[in-house]
Amino acid sequence: MTVPALFRPLSLRSLRLQHRGWVSPMCQYSCDPEAAPGVPNDWHLMHLGSFAAGGAALILTEAAAVNASGRISPRDAGLYNDEQAAGWERIVGFVHRHGAADAKIGAQLAHAGRKASTYWPFSGEKGSVPASAGGWETVGPGSGAFDGYAAPAAMTEEDIRGVIADFAAAATRAVDAGFDTIEIHGAHGYLLHQFQSPLVNDRTDAWGGDAAGRNRLTLAVVDAVRAVIPDSMPLLLRISATDWTEGGIVVEDSVQLAAQAAEHGVDLIDVSSGGAVAHQQIQPGPGYQTGFAARIRRETGVATGTVGLLTSPGQAEHVVATGQADGVFIARAALRDPHWWLRAAFELGHDLKWAPQYERAVPRRTF
Repeated sequence: MTVPALFRPLSLRSLRLQHRGWVSPMCQYSCDPEAAPGVPNDWHLMHLGSFAAGGAALILTEAAAVNASGRISPRDAGLYNDEQAAGWERIVGFVHRHGAADAKIGAQLAHAGRKASTYWPFSGEKGSVPASAGGWETVGPGSGAFDGYAAPAAMTEEDIRGVIADFAAAATRAVDAGFDTIEIHGAHGYLLHQFQSPLVNDRTDAWGGDAAGRNRLTLAVVDAVRAVIPDSMPLLLRISATDWTEGGIVVEDSVQLAAQAAEHGVDLIDVSSGGAVAHQQIQPGPGYQTGFAARIRRETGVATGTVGLLTSPGQAEHVVATGQADGVFIARAALRDPHWWLRAAFELGHDLKWAPQYERAVPRRTF
């Protein structure tokens, strides 16, 4: 029987993934901001571990901030101290022991920039968290605020160099914690994307201006991370392919960035979109971002992953079988069904190994 395209293995450097169905990063806002800020806990173990038992081949963590001020909210995860690294190491070990499809796990490293220090979605509040409630001053390429948030401090050259070093230090901790790969978060209006987008970056120094200047921080972070991780470890980069508004990043810009990132050692581009500004005009629909991934893959030769309103196994199979992307990241559909990949394999006529504790539930094709 022919193996469905979605369930064919993929190798990135020395990392072999059993299939092309992956877990997209999803913030959980579940760290204890007082007792253990930034430290992943039992919720994260359950959340990510369920996807491993559910048959995912690659699981990416939620955004792990590279320093304390880079957290999206006070309840966000980090990877900037040893206690956080130990928390992640526990989760990595669980995924490796119990993955139904020999699951691999990657750390997404991030800095939220001017979109940091915000209330988490289920807090009942909106906007920036004040210092009196545990918030902090944010930073960005300039002093312009994201709509509804406090204005950031414009980063100095020293600040920029410090963030680059923080990404490298977090990557070192990720390697020591046993992660299989690392993804740099350069999308959704967070710090690296803020520098990339002409809608946000109005600097006139070497970190702004033309596309080369605006992409400089992202590529510098790629270089810093690549320098401290093993040559055998693949490096992923998440980007926003378009800003969805006039004057912002368009897909042609992202094709150029992807090509440059590959030259600097990135092995796969995780293609998303939007987030730089509040007045964006997104046009959502099933697989609405897949065309961006397809174009980047076609024009650069770089492997891509796609995400966004990809919910059914047939839809994911079509994306991979037609060469639009090398893999499909699942997010909300995985929250609804943490065993999405086991169900997908059954629906597509493929046998995927189940955790032995769950084998009694394997559906039968004939009775």
